[in-house]
Amino acid sequence: MTLRNWFMALVVLVASAAGLQAADKVYKLQSPSGELCVEITAGRQLSWCVSMLGTRVLEPSALSMTLSDGSVWGRNLTSVKAVRSSVSRVVKPVVYRQEAVSDNYNQLILKCKGYSVEFRAYDNGAAYRFVAKQKAPFTVLSEQAEFQLSQDGMGFIPYTRKRQDNFECQFFTSFEAQYQQIRPSQWESGRLAFLPITVEAPDGMKVCITESDLLHYPGMYLSNEDGDTALEAVFAPYPKVIEQGGHNRLQGLVTSREPYIAKAEAWESFPWRIVIVSKEDKDLLSCDLPWLLGRDPRADADFSWVKPGKVAWDWWNDWNIYGVDFESGVNNDTYKYYIDFASRSGIEYVILDEGWAVNLQADLFQVVPEIDLPMLCRYAESKNVGLILWAGYWAFEKDMERACREYSAMGVKGFKVDFMDRDDQAMVDFYRRAAEMAAKYHLMLDFHGAFKPAGLQRTWPNVVNFEGVYGLENAKWQPGDDYDAVKYEVSIPFVRLVAGPADYTQGAMRNASWGNYRPVNAEAMSQGTRCRQLAEYVVFDAPLTMLCDSPSNYLQEPECLRFIAGVPTVWDQTVALDGKAGAFVAMARRKGDTWYVGALTDWNAREMTLDLSFIKGAAEMDIYRDGANAHRAGRDYKKELLPFPSDGKVSLKMAPGGGWAAVIRP
Repeated sequence: MTLRNWFMALVVLVASAAGLQAADKVYKLQSPSGELCVEITAGRQLSWCVSMLGTRVLEPSALSMTLSDGSVWGRNLTSVKAVRSSVSRVVKPVVYRQEAVSDNYNQLILKCKGYSVEFRAYDNGAAYRFVAKQKAPFTVLSEQAEFQLSQDGMGFIPYTRKRQDNFECQFFTSFEAQYQQIRPSQWESGRLAFLPITVEAPDGMKVCITESDLLHYPGMYLSNEDGDTALEAVFAPYPKVIEQGGHNRLQGLVTSREPYIAKAEAWESFPWRIVIVSKEDKDLLSCDLPWLLGRDPRADADFSWVKPGKVAWDWWNDWNIYGVDFESGVNNDTYKYYIDFASRSGIEYVILDEGWAVNLQADLFQVVPEIDLPMLCRYAESKNVGLILWAGYWAFEKDMERACREYSAMGVKGFKVDFMDRDDQAMVDFYRRAAEMAAKYHLMLDFHGAFKPAGLQRTWPNVVNFEGVYGLENAKWQPGDDYDAVKYEVSIPFVRLVAGPADYTQGAMRNASWGNYRPVNAEAMSQGTRCRQLAEYVVFDAPLTMLCDSPSNYLQEPECLRFIAGVPTVWDQTVALDGKAGAFVAMARRKGDTWYVGALTDWNAREMTLDLSFIKGAAEMDIYRDGANAHRAGRDYKKELLPFPSDGKVSLKMAPGGGWAAVIRP
């Protein structure tokens, strides 16, 4: 609790002693099952708390919003009207990990003068948001959002990168960080963390904090300046001056800011603040709240043209193909090779990453002479493969409609837009405008250098993936002493992936066991085993999924290539099997009548028994397991065709840093 909030609490205490406590009114809101309860106190200070199965997981936490006219929403509530409602429906996503999503909640709306506050209680979490009743635009100076955790439990905290010795520099971040496993009381003063974060709660439960419906507002960070268990929201102020600079002059650098955080429109609905509560860790793996709390697409919108799939990617493998009669690199021959590989393998797309446009010009229409884009588009179309173009933020922003119009007409299927590295209101609005413009020209988007998914992918389903993850690209330059991908990969399903899909870019065919990893740019490797890389295609959500390694390497590994090429990227059903954050994870997903199962462990060898008895009518299963020597040679694996056990109980072993994958058919 900050000094300011402590003082406010003292004022309320004094007022209570004076007999003014009667001004407070308490509302209770239960989830449909009754297991989760939200308690809302409205009076001098609006607050909420959350309990699961009678156990408090979020203590009373203040919420308010201060406007430029001096009014403060959430303070001194007098004439409040409470309206209750319930919703039970099934939502059919365009692009998601489930064919149908149940949307069941109870809602309480507190209608106040000039605004309302909406609270929702789901069986696995709670959320609130402010909604304006203003008839004209207005300005938000600040927002108070507290998360007073009920215990000082161990958390997974992604600090922003602090490049300089000042607070402001933390608002310029790629949203990529390994987790600090610390307690809230150990939070470093002056440090911000981006969302989501996951923290232990009483009785073996966990709390995951994130947000959704982020379309016209800055993203939320969390801080803790007092060494207690209260986390407080921080928002980047609105940019006043933005200058071109940064990586290859493709970034927007904020040189000064306004004294407010957001400009709001009349009748604005602000983002949802979400507290997800899991009774056990695996419940986080299948939580749909961040997606459900995103806004519906327009009723008249048609996204049937959005085609998720897999992508043969050039950058991670450094265009390093071999056994050919031309010099590989950013040139037509290399990309025709990638296209041929994708076509033969059943891979839907090839990406042209950074390098196809002239460097340092931030101009998507200055193409290097080695690339003939119209020819490559025609060639790809003849092979039933789509092309995706990488685009730096500044270049895409300044020529957005022209780039979408002309490259769509040429046959390009989408853009990978990179190096935004901010989430102030101006940048959040760029995401929305980019999604809308790309949809106009039937283009998909993959955002890199990007903040976490926060509902945009539901509102604009042509936004098929996000980075916002400390992905496999780091294996190209991070020494092993500073980089533990194995630990991170069994953490993100319980933290980052709760928010939505991630472009982790798995698929390495050079695999290093403990102690054998080293960064090599042109011949990069992964930490852990080969089967780990295969299983990640099942465990990680990614409607647009990269194959990070060289086509030449995949062609040397036909069994693994067939598995990767055959794994779907959107699903009809997802089942969380088992997991412990930071230790292991197991998931099952269905497409049609075929099930795919994936499991990952940390650096500990692990034996597990998975209960797959819910899979009916299965006759046999292809399994990919770590080989007997995978603890020494990470590439060692074995593929077997086994009968599906009659009781549905499947036992497996994983090597240190290992994985396990299966395909189960009728």
